[in-house]
Amino acid sequence: MRIALATDDNHGLDAVLSYHFGRCPYYTLVDVEDKEIKDVKSVSNPFFGSHGNPGEVPSFIRSQGADVIIAGGMGGRAISFFREFGMETVTGASGKVKDVVEAYLGKKIKGAEPCGEGGQPQVPPPGEFEGDDISRLKEEMVALRRQLADAQEKLAKLERGERGAE
Repeated sequence: MRIALATDDNHGLDAVLSYHFGRCPYYTLVDVEDKEIKDVKSVSNPFFGSHGNPGEVPSFIRSQGADVIIAGGMGGRAISFFREFGMETVTGASGKVKDVVEAYLGKKIKGAEPCGEGGQPQVPPPGEFEGDDISRLKEEMVALRRQLADAQEKLAKLERGERGAE
């Protein structure tokens, strides 16, 4: 089985899951056999920045051989396209790829609910932010998602009773 995950970076199993599948810069592809990770690779999202035409991003993910797509959020149309391809769609996840894949394989995450308004957080009207401000805010959001992923990883270790998680 190949699991595609929308990610903010191309750091393999340490990549951070992106908020929205179509607007992420990378996809991390994880090959799994018998609930064991066998291979990991990152591919650039060719539609990053443009978002593509309806169905282009799901078609690209399917062309990568994915059976499952996992993202923080996704619109209803995209979920429908993936269902038409016979792919499983999972939304509402967050954290590092390794932890998200383990949660999926452990059946701790499943299902997809469409997010509203393209899945992006509300932003001020045009003109309130300059280009540099927008870039800075995007960088801060990625950094915050990485911090959240690190905190989730530490919490999971503490819950399992592992030492050194402090």
